[in-house]
Amino acid sequence: MDRISNETLIDMAKKVKANAYAPYSGFRVGAALMTEDGTVFTGCNVENSSYGATICAERSAMVKAVSEGYHHFIKIAIVGGDEREYTFPCGMCLQVMSEFMDKDASLIFLSIEGIKEFTLEEFLPNQFILS
Repeated sequence: MDRISNETLIDMAKKVKANAYAPYSGFRVGAALMTEDGTVFTGCNVENSSYGATICAERSAMVKAVSEGYHHFIKIAIVGGDEREYTFPCGMCLQVMSEFMDKDASLIFLSIEGIKEFTLEEFLPNQFILS
């Protein structure tokens, strides 16, 4: 599969955001993750009344990809809320990303201001590594 544009990846994240299960916060998030070969996996947040069992959209997409045998991702688009502001990943999602993404992998975000792109290293310069 060919690699797709950031805009297409954003559109995929926006579309899957509609599937989010967010009865407690009302804050829906969608993510679209691209692997090295251009395969895309999407995910949305799934809340739970015990909160700790909630899974973020980013980890939802990553778990889907890993369960299908993919272990290296090159970029992820994240779209959340009403898109007035950028929705950035939580620390837990960043740590999981660091397991499967290089430091120069792209994190792409959408708001009414437009699209912003950062590297994973910009968000998580010092990841936890079990030695």
